[in-house]
Amino acid sequence: MNAGILIAVLVYEIAIILGVGLWLARREAARPHGEGDFALAGRDLPVPVVAITLALTVLGTAHILGIFELAWFLGAAAVWFSLAHVILLVLVCLSTGLWVRRLGLTTVPEILDRLYGEKTRLLVSCTMAGVVFGILTIETQGIGIVISSMTGWEIRNGAIVGGILGIFYVVLAGMKEIGWLNLVNAIVMYLGLILATIFLALRLPGGNYDSVAEFYTSSGDDFMLSIYGTPEIFLTFALGVTIAVVFSQGINQMLMQPAMSAASEQTVRRSLWIAAPLNGMFGVFAVVIGLTAKTIPEFAELGPKVAATTMLVNYLPPWLAALLLASFLAAILSTFAMTSLAPATILGMDIYKNLYRPDATEDEMASFLRKTIIVLAVVAMSIAAFLPPILAAMEWLFSWLVPVFWVIVFGLFWKRNSTVAVLTLVAAWVANSLWSFSALPELLGMGSVTNPYVTLTVTLSIGIVGNLLSEGRDGYFRSSEYRSLMATQGEAG
Repeated sequence: MNAGILIAVLVYEIAIILGVGLWLARREAARPHGEGDFALAGRDLPVPVVAITLALTVLGTAHILGIFELAWFLGAAAVWFSLAHVILLVLVCLSTGLWVRRLGLTTVPEILDRLYGEKTRLLVSCTMAGVVFGILTIETQGIGIVISSMTGWEIRNGAIVGGILGIFYVVLAGMKEIGWLNLVNAIVMYLGLILATIFLALRLPGGNYDSVAEFYTSSGDDFMLSIYGTPEIFLTFALGVTIAVVFSQGINQMLMQPAMSAASEQTVRRSLWIAAPLNGMFGVFAVVIGLTAKTIPEFAELGPKVAATTMLVNYLPPWLAALLLASFLAAILSTFAMTSLAPATILGMDIYKNLYRPDATEDEMASFLRKTIIVLAVVAMSIAAFLPPILAAMEWLFSWLVPVFWVIVFGLFWKRNSTVAVLTLVAAWVANSLWSFSALPELLGMGSVTNPYVTLTVTLSIGIVGNLLSEGRDGYFRSSEYRSLMATQGEAG
């Protein structure tokens, strides 16, 4: 156990979480409560906070440990997971994030109610909450891995300690706490990454990364150094993960919630110029670190899950290792916080308040959300050590939300037919499950085709054909309901 690094990391995390959280909680206690204060920060977050929260919400375990792990097998092509998120953030800041902010939504499933009715809303609420909870369990695994690399503990024990920190990352002041903590942690993270990349090179033969390149070329694995990999890697992984990320996270509650919390649509637009570069550059650093770990025998024998983080602990100066691991942990805690707040918000607004307590006050909703966050986090901690490879699990989870994205797009811009919408959703979800848990891909001779391609194909086929053959109401953005809403907002403004 590296006690010094562990203590330094925990002191940093506890100090910043409790310091910022208690300061915000005390400040907000003196103000009158508005609707959505806990879940949406009163809808007044500024550009820097929204931008960095958008970036860090999708920069968690998958970006850090997932890319370390995937670089082990696919090499530099693993960076496509990060590049896909750059495209995603462009989509969010220029379209979907603007839609949810303009419509004053608290949850994504609310828009399904306006488009197709309450039954469709509830169907998507339950599915989306489950998907985001699945991501939460993976984030909990990531926390366990980072702490395990510092302590030698089992991942499960590390997940418990980190999970407790993650709960405090959000329960004190909700969305506002996450946003302001992210602002501080992003600065620390990039400072640590840049310094770590330099110091790591100095520990390698020749004081640079030439030995890493030589390792792969001499073993005949030149493709590991190309971001395109092999044609098969590019078609199955690079394009597949781009489809999964863009068409699932593009409408996922965990990424829409920061946009809903922005002070205005203009805030969301401007956030692009910070969020996209901040998120995209991280993947380059992660790939370099992951590729390097595999070339050093003492770390390579540890396997892909912990080799890179263990290398950082042992190869970097203790102060820098502590700084970098603290920032990694903070980034994962940020995503942990959002993936616990997002399903709690869906369960609170779409189920608890919508069906059982329509007259619930803001204080009552904040209490419900806090309790739900704690329950979700505890369950995630209990199963974190039994999870599959990180990015494989993420790809399957993301595929569940691909049909949700397109059903919303159809309903906003084209046609609203609830029967076609439900049929599209259910068919895509069944296809996603069969593709992962049956022999169907092998029977069809399509074993290399990944889930995102399947769910996208099913979604577009049934959605487009169904809407062409069926009648339905005009798309919401072409309806009198929307024009009336915009007129009312204009008068209020």
